[in-house]
Amino acid sequence: MTSSLLGTTPTLLKPSRRAVLGGLAGGAAALALPARFASAQSAAPIKLGVQLHRTGIGAAYGRWYERTAQAALKAVNDAGGINGRPVEIAFEDDGTDPKRGAEVIEKLASQQNCDLIFGPLFSHVVMGSAPRAGELKIPYLVCSEGHHVASGKLNRWTLQPGITDVKSQVKAMAPWIASTLGKKVTMIFPDYAFGYDHRDNFVPAIKEAGGEVAELIAIPPTETSFTRYLPRIPADTDVIYHVMIGPSVLTFVRELGEFFGSGDRPEIFGFIDSLEAVAIDSPGLEFLEGTHFWEGNPRYQQADADGIETGFRAAVGVDAKGASLADPKDVSTYAHMFSVWETLHVIKAGMEAAGYQSSADRQKFVEALEAMTDMPRSAAHPQGDKVFNGKTHQAFGHQYISKVEGGKLVKVHATAIEDGFYPDEVDYTSMSF
Repeated sequence: MTSSLLGTTPTLLKPSRRAVLGGLAGGAAALALPARFASAQSAAPIKLGVQLHRTGIGAAYGRWYERTAQAALKAVNDAGGINGRPVEIAFEDDGTDPKRGAEVIEKLASQQNCDLIFGPLFSHVVMGSAPRAGELKIPYLVCSEGHHVASGKLNRWTLQPGITDVKSQVKAMAPWIASTLGKKVTMIFPDYAFGYDHRDNFVPAIKEAGGEVAELIAIPPTETSFTRYLPRIPADTDVIYHVMIGPSVLTFVRELGEFFGSGDRPEIFGFIDSLEAVAIDSPGLEFLEGTHFWEGNPRYQQADADGIETGFRAAVGVDAKGASLADPKDVSTYAHMFSVWETLHVIKAGMEAAGYQSSADRQKFVEALEAMTDMPRSAAHPQGDKVFNGKTHQAFGHQYISKVEGGKLVKVHATAIEDGFYPDEVDYTSMSF
């Protein structure tokens, strides 16, 4: 049975309770509301908490996650809210710090009285925050890429329905890397949870594809210079795989270019995480010409862009280059921020399927999400089709590989959803709440 998210936008849910909800509208409270909220049983808004990396090493993401959340909020309210009720968002900054993350969960749940919490990206913050969400029994929808949810390390209250995880991403792309770029890989990654996800999952994925990882180079995310690490790259490396994070990514790329100079160099495959919020045509990045990147959502508007894509760009205030419409120097985190938009629309679908009325229905909401399956590409899911695995609480979708050509990112490959499937490692539905 289908459930509409934005007018004609379908998402497949099992079960749908819209028919039940339709018979519950009316009454004096509903008459007091604006027309688009007239079906509400209660005039009280639904209040969602957003755990935001407003400061710290994730600040660039936090800035755009906040803007995307505001845009998604407007879209949802313009379409009638959730269960006919208006929706509000409370934002709290966690400083991209795991300890503060747990404090933010407490504040949003206990002081702000939010119905649920969503939005964090950085893996170490998610790992530090999710246990508190489980203790408070509040739904916690993360917009990360870590394998932490699907690995079974967290709890039944924590879900990742709006973006794929690293294990799925690298499994889908490793065959393309091995067949197109080379088989002997050196990995350069941040020395914390997100980097370990890449290390632990890419090594077996490239081996399965007929390649090998020749060297693993872990770098602290607070490092400001990288020249002492680069000599560890073996001379016979075919491909450098990099996924650096933090304020010094420009320095990393420039020093990598200086290290290899104008001579022969290995092929380079990077996760766009290394250069999110950074213009690809910035001075000093000429070295990236001809290299490849993973993108969760292509930053540059591609030749095959349709109304769903252009509509999403307009809604979040981003131009065809992936920069702010208000300031072309303000480059977005376009490869990740769609997850906030899609997660809020999943929240809408889940609450409506659960007949959500108050915090007493939080368990029903989680169970409704666990019953979700197919999420077709639509205005609510602009990044692409997804399949949600209710047992592992993880979404699976397409991955995009782009090449730097003329200072732009040009999409050269899209994986199939099935390319990223892997055996379940957990069944959250068998766990108690």
